[in-house]
Amino acid sequence: MIAALRGWTRLGKRTWLRVGLRKHEDKVLTVLALVISAIVALTVVAFVAITERLSARLSTSAGTLARIVTPLAGSLVAGWLLYRFFPEARGSGIPQTRVALILGRGFISLKTVIGKFVCSSISLGSGVALGREGPSVHIGAGVASVIARNLGLNSRQVRSLIPVGTAAAVAAAFNTPLAAVLFTLEEILADLHARLVGSVVIGSATAWLILRLLLGDEPLFHVPAYHLRHPVEFAVYGILGVIGGFVSTGFVKLLLWQRSRFLDVPEGWKAVTPAVGGLAVGLLSLIHPGVLGVGYNLVSNVLNGGLDIKLIVLLLALKIVGTATCYSSGNAGGIFGPSLFIGAMMGGAVGQVAQMLLPDQTGNAGAYALVGMGAAFAGIVRTPMTSVIMIFELTRDYNIIVPLMISNLCSYLIASRMQAVPLYEALARQDGIVMPSPEHLPEPLAVEQAPILPWHEAMPLDPFVHPDDPLEAALQRMGEGKTEEIAVISRTGALPLGILRFDDAIETYRKRMPGDLM
Repeated sequence: MIAALRGWTRLGKRTWLRVGLRKHEDKVLTVLALVISAIVALTVVAFVAITERLSARLSTSAGTLARIVTPLAGSLVAGWLLYRFFPEARGSGIPQTRVALILGRGFISLKTVIGKFVCSSISLGSGVALGREGPSVHIGAGVASVIARNLGLNSRQVRSLIPVGTAAAVAAAFNTPLAAVLFTLEEILADLHARLVGSVVIGSATAWLILRLLLGDEPLFHVPAYHLRHPVEFAVYGILGVIGGFVSTGFVKLLLWQRSRFLDVPEGWKAVTPAVGGLAVGLLSLIHPGVLGVGYNLVSNVLNGGLDIKLIVLLLALKIVGTATCYSSGNAGGIFGPSLFIGAMMGGAVGQVAQMLLPDQTGNAGAYALVGMGAAFAGIVRTPMTSVIMIFELTRDYNIIVPLMISNLCSYLIASRMQAVPLYEALARQDGIVMPSPEHLPEPLAVEQAPILPWHEAMPLDPFVHPDDPLEAALQRMGEGKTEEIAVISRTGALPLGILRFDDAIETYRKRMPGDLM
């Protein structure tokens, strides 16, 4: 009796929610967006705090042996957990989030969320050279998926709330609300005109507000104010962008090449392959311990001109090798943070060389390190708009925008030419998943490209299309109106221009096909 009553109550709640959604879907989803983004923000803040505390203890108090053993042990434990219990929690989480959103009906299990949190905390806290922002995105998307599904929402509604979780996660991890919105639109949804912009903004703003209440409103990095000393600096920033394109491409190709080798390892060894990354970064730490963890303290130093050029170049090389090996071997962690580290070191080196060659025309090397962060991010992650806004929000210095745009554009264009498939898409392909992209569809045909018959008075004006409407929309309206002819009217004055027939529209598609297949 009690069990039946509980079942009826649960059923009644879900039925009530569905009825409420049908009547007030926009309002209900808005409230859910606020609740989800708040929960995601609290979860990500806890995740960041745990990983920061563990990694700080390793970097400040660990001896030589501990720097080798700790990442090895952490990657072994996390690797076994990933293989045995949480196979969907490997990697950065961003490709997995996109697959779940686009191909998986928005399904991310609670088990995966827990596994991502636990395994990433272990691996990142042990000093593995990966970042926390990618896992934060996966955790945020997973929290949104779990809450939405448990409330009985359908797959369309679940998928509409996942971008809320991803935006909230980026805003909470970086304290960059604008970049969080742009990243979700550019990378997760791959559509800057997505209809979900409003809910994404809600998620980002709510997470930022909670972060500010808990931790204050401090930027991630404090840097000296930027001042352009001479117009010749713009050319140096262009050169920095070119170098950023080559460095980004080299890093991506190394990571993909290594990962393809690790994927060929026999199944029985998959549980221990992450230990290869842990051992590699432990051995590299013998050269310099700065390779351990994300290394934001060193990024802050180079932004303020506190590192020698030889050390900067050394850290750049160590981080590229360490991060590529840690990621490709199967550890849980992302490449956001390492991308910023690589860019800061690259830009710092270029800035110091520029100062030596042109001391009176160039500013301090910290400005170049800052711009280098954006250039590397644009070349590796392939989100040029996000990279500009993110670096601006990280520093709150508007004067750096133009140099950022110059370097980011150069880096993005060169990286796109040298590595045609973006990193996250290439990672999905290595797993046997081909993600849809804007290039997989031909340019849509317009109504005006089909034969338009002369207008006659007996033709009704409804349904109708405009000349520049997609031809597909005309076919859809014909189907809805159960007719094989549709009026074509002008946008100015609603004047009848002619008649489009179903057979002519289909023939237009047929004539186009041979050109598309060549």
